[in-house]
Amino acid sequence: MQNAISEYITDFNSALASVHLNSIASFVDLIDDAWQRDKQIIVCGNGGSALTALHYVTDWNKSLPLATGRRFRGRSVLDNIGLLTAHANDQSYPESFAEQIRNVVDPGDVVLLISGSGNSANVVQGAKVAKSLGATVASIVGFDGGALVSLSDRILHVSRSDMQICEDIHMMVGHMILRTLIKRHTPPIAAA
Repeated sequence: MQNAISEYITDFNSALASVHLNSIASFVDLIDDAWQRDKQIIVCGNGGSALTALHYVTDWNKSLPLATGRRFRGRSVLDNIGLLTAHANDQSYPESFAEQIRNVVDPGDVVLLISGSGNSANVVQGAKVAKSLGATVASIVGFDGGALVSLSDRILHVSRSDMQICEDIHMMVGHMILRTLIKRHTPPIAAA
């Protein structure tokens, strides 16, 4: 049992070390720029990536305004399960994100897609629609990056074929973005 745990930690550390800090910094700058321009950040994902997307939006919408006094316009296409399943049922599952993106995205918004494979049909279609509407498409992917690599304006790639390792690092990226933005936009407390 301890060997499996030790292997996981070793694999995780190796994967994390392979992620380029400049890629993470680029995502911080992208989210910051959209925030400062009062644009929306719309986050999507399936399965574990859906939960990561919701976690990002929860953290960013709560913590950034509390720390900085400036509202943050984060949202997820996953919040309304009725709407998500209505589009999946009445149009098609590949259209389930795209239909919502069509209704809410404005030029200059950021659509952030989180996907282990980068190939899920609804995420790929969401990227195509977002791009056609003038949004910046940013993707956080694993494995070989899939179709999202060529559809994205920004890409953060965890080049591993291990979904759990990819998901763990994807979650950390959201926390890194949050912490960096708070440090960047919160004035230091003066010493007494």
